[in-house]
Amino acid sequence: MSIIQYNPTTPARRGMTSQDLSEITTKKPLKSLIKSRKQRAGRNNTGRVTVRHRGGGVKRHYRLVNHKLSPNMTLVIEEIEYDPNRSARIARVKDQFGLYHYILADTSMRKGKTVTTGSEAPVESSNRLPLANIPIGSQIYAIEINPGRGAQMVRSAGATAQLMAKEGGYAQIKLPSGEVRRFRLESTASIGMVGNIAHQNVKIGSAGRKRRMGIRPSVRGVVMNATDHPHGGGDGGRHGTGKAPRTPWGQLTLGYRTRRRKDVAKVIVKSRHDAKRKR
Repeated sequence: MSIIQYNPTTPARRGMTSQDLSEITTKKPLKSLIKSRKQRAGRNNTGRVTVRHRGGGVKRHYRLVNHKLSPNMTLVIEEIEYDPNRSARIARVKDQFGLYHYILADTSMRKGKTVTTGSEAPVESSNRLPLANIPIGSQIYAIEINPGRGAQMVRSAGATAQLMAKEGGYAQIKLPSGEVRRFRLESTASIGMVGNIAHQNVKIGSAGRKRRMGIRPSVRGVVMNATDHPHGGGDGGRHGTGKAPRTPWGQLTLGYRTRRRKDVAKVIVKSRHDAKRKR
């Protein structure tokens, strides 16, 4: 997939790029698989802003993507569609019972291709199998953390993980972050790489385009007053405050452990920070 560049008719257009939508086969989503998505501008049920820098943007419908496919399904791809709520493309598929589903589209999906699920599925691209049935060294995506829970990891555009080893009822998988983590062999995953791999090369180019995405401007803490942010205050110089970077509420932001579950450590074989520590 390529990136579309614009003629430099304005300063914003000079560096602006966008996605190539040539692989998308239809612009109309299936009405039974979408629902309305209300813009709440980052506010909770009491009206307080809990997520800053959100608001406005174009209206979008949410696509009901099925991350929990049942085993022994035979799916025929009918359309490849654009999803405004995620970086990856989605595929509209029809199962053997005549029901429609949305699934994540990988780099090998085309109209008319057949995708199968379950332990008896052949080891081919796009098929979904238990980790126990996938050969070591395979590229996989849409991985279940807990068996039967549905795909939760490696779902963004261009993402892929690698199955490294199998030992003692667990599979060791190298994630895109570089972390090696253990998963139960009963967990399922799809073979291949998530599509739209050039998503990371898109340059927004203008502030207005960001606003249409529903993202409002943010103000740096160092230009605020001391009463508004831990980075604020000073004589206007470019020197720092001498403190570690913090959020507006004083929470550390660099090097601070943010994982809430303590039991995650027992499934991590290699940390994603190991390469940085060796420098």
